[in-house]
Amino acid sequence: MAEKNLTEQLFGIVVRPLQAFLRLEAASGILLLISAAAALTWANLDSRTYHAVFDYALALGAGGEVKSFTVRELINDGLMTIFFFVVGMEIKRELVVGELNTVAKATLPAFAALGGMALPAGIYLLFNASGQGRAGWGIPMATDIAFCIGILTLLKDRVPHALVVFVTALAIFDDIGGILVIALFYGHGLSLPWLLGAVGSASLLAWMNRRYVTNGMAYGAVGACLWYALHHGGIHPTVAGVLLGLSIPTRTRRPLRDILRELRDHVTQLFDRSSDEELDAAEILMIEEKLEDLEAPLYRFEHLWHPFMAFFIMPVFALANSGVSLEGIGLSALGAPVALGTTLGLFAGKQLGIFAFTALAVRLGLAPIPGKASWLKLYGVSLIAGIGFTVALFIAALAFGGAPVLLEEAKLGILVGSLLAGGVGFLVLRLSRRP
Repeated sequence: MAEKNLTEQLFGIVVRPLQAFLRLEAASGILLLISAAAALTWANLDSRTYHAVFDYALALGAGGEVKSFTVRELINDGLMTIFFFVVGMEIKRELVVGELNTVAKATLPAFAALGGMALPAGIYLLFNASGQGRAGWGIPMATDIAFCIGILTLLKDRVPHALVVFVTALAIFDDIGGILVIALFYGHGLSLPWLLGAVGSASLLAWMNRRYVTNGMAYGAVGACLWYALHHGGIHPTVAGVLLGLSIPTRTRRPLRDILRELRDHVTQLFDRSSDEELDAAEILMIEEKLEDLEAPLYRFEHLWHPFMAFFIMPVFALANSGVSLEGIGLSALGAPVALGTTLGLFAGKQLGIFAFTALAVRLGLAPIPGKASWLKLYGVSLIAGIGFTVALFIAALAFGGAPVLLEEAKLGILVGSLLAGGVGFLVLRLSRRP
């Protein structure tokens, strides 16, 4: 008994605080921040070990064909495909049954996202109109939803819920824009035969959606074929994750009332039997199947994969890509065209683009300010949306994969721009009046 009580006490001390943290809305953002800080610290204390770990060469193959890749490439091309798979499901959910399922709901965040993508890219190109740095124009277009929601959660007594929904919807459109940019502008040497294979795989996914296939292994197998075809076809393979996410069904196969009625009748029959009889495996399996039928596959897959994405993939990605050695870096490094364009694109371009386009939409009568918030609060969340971390780092790696110096400058600009946007946005909202 004493041992049992001790175990329960240890469980309460160690596990319950962890459970409470994982239930916190801001948890993924906090973990992402810790990972970025750890990467910066590691890269500056021992850059040789940092790069040795993530540049470590791996090999995979069968027969006579062997593919070599680094740990960082495994994270950026492999794990990030799962990240974009979850993003694809989130986009579909919002478009079908969420905050973007009508034109009226989608108009304001779409308008805001347009400004929040166009102006940062334009500011970046002002400093990088030519040369290798021009390829990074897509970097400051991204909004990191995990960081944004994390900060807004800490300020929930100051920010109306409608504004949080607005930022979330805006980030969804940002994700759509980022995905299109990655697919259209950061590929390499298109190959028509492989692209036709990718079209075939995507068509098969669409057919599976229409036939209401619910088996995750089947989607995974076709998604892997799509990934391989896109990789060889010249389009970045992580786009396969988005297409896979969009193919998952969002509706139940049959009306919920019919499923509940069948479940009720089955459970009633079990209760009518003698209490001494034990349930066999088939009867238990039938109950489990009916319960699964109550939830559409998209929600089931999203609930399954979202924690893995939020608490493993994103932190690991941040750890592998945020390490910037600050040795010898001064104001001159911040003034380099790529770093300066990225910093100002995120900090100035995002806030001005989102705020100006939202204000224009409100003035034109397309939609009111979400939650009847003040203009100051709208400006504050426009600042917060300038935190462009995960997708910005991802696009930077695509743009400057063969130019390490420019990649380091881009990372520095992302970190400084995101820090400025988050810090100033937090202060603006913190000093605003409570609703």
